[in-house]
Amino acid sequence: MSNGNNGAKMAEELHPHPVMEQLNNVQYCINSPPPWGEALFLGFQHYILNLGNIVLIPSIIVPQMGGGKDEKAKVVQTLLFTSGVNTLLQSFFGTRLPLVVGGSYAYLIPITTIIQANRFSVLQNPKLRFMHTMRNIQGALIVSSCFQILLGFLGLWRNVVRLLSPLSVAPLITLTGLGLYYLGFPLIAECAEVGVPQLIFMVVITQASNVIQFLMN
Repeated sequence: MSNGNNGAKMAEELHPHPVMEQLNNVQYCINSPPPWGEALFLGFQHYILNLGNIVLIPSIIVPQMGGGKDEKAKVVQTLLFTSGVNTLLQSFFGTRLPLVVGGSYAYLIPITTIIQANRFSVLQNPKLRFMHTMRNIQGALIVSSCFQILLGFLGLWRNVVRLLSPLSVAPLITLTGLGLYYLGFPLIAECAEVGVPQLIFMVVITQASNVIQFLMN
């Protein structure tokens, strides 16, 4: 009997969270969007933060790949286009979370490893090196995305998330950001008239969003 009870308890624990129209202590859910004024402000906040990621990631990796300004512009354009398409897909057909799907810093470390491979360092032509490196990065991203898709469809990630808590996730994200500090911050000095105002504006937006939301309510 004890084994049967343990099996029943295990089945109950693995059962997914039931779908609810409105969660407790959550101001806006999927079926309760904010007013237009607040929605525009929150959307602009997402846009500013995401724009920094989209510009910063190519600024870090493209010069290491042998690319110049033209290649950097193409990568930024590609990220902007794919970010918009992915955001629309997840808004209408996916999780419908109120966020912008953009580039991730989690891939910078493996991408940097690919860029620094010996088979690319022997290429003397910068454009040829950029092309071959980009092809290898694209292939690696396709394979890794297939692995993530399998984790999502099989429900394995749901069991892993239960073992994580904010105490473990927050230090990981913080250390990842601090590890990229030496790469991103020197780029501000190269174009201070754009980088410094954007940095100040981003800090103000992130810190004052709660105050503005309180005033609008």
